[in-house]
Amino acid sequence: MSKNSIESSVYKIMQDIIVSTAYEIVDVEYVKEGPFKYLKVYIDKPEGITVDDCSEISHILSKKLDELDFISEQYFLEVSSPGLERPFKTESDYMENINEKVEVKLYKPLDGKKVITGILLEKQENNIMIDSENQIITIELKDISKINRTIEDF
Repeated sequence: MSKNSIESSVYKIMQDIIVSTAYEIVDVEYVKEGPFKYLKVYIDKPEGITVDDCSEISHILSKKLDELDFISEQYFLEVSSPGLERPFKTESDYMENINEKVEVKLYKPLDGKKVITGILLEKQENNIMIDSENQIITIELKDISKINRTIEDF
């Protein structure tokens, strides 16, 4: 089974697990780190994620994965919070961060920059608008390798 089909299958399983809860699936990754494979599931909920939340979902998901047994190789399951500076994956990630400071990493430079930091002003179907140093910049979504909210030090 390919990496993408494992990730999409686990995502669907997670949707069934959390259907009547306050949890949200942020991302699913199946990655190799050193000699080991990891199935990483990132969850969130409005009031934030606790260690107990991660443990509960991990237990339920692990049991379901053992039942279905579609991952043939050995792996470690990790269920965690995506963190405060998580990458935007969904439309709601963008919408919830309008007027917040974000960092945008690009596949190729735009005006000589591959990283742009500024205030997310707007999200449209195919692009975003950022106020970076009092300059409004429009960035195509297809050109973004990663975007996330940045937390400023006080």
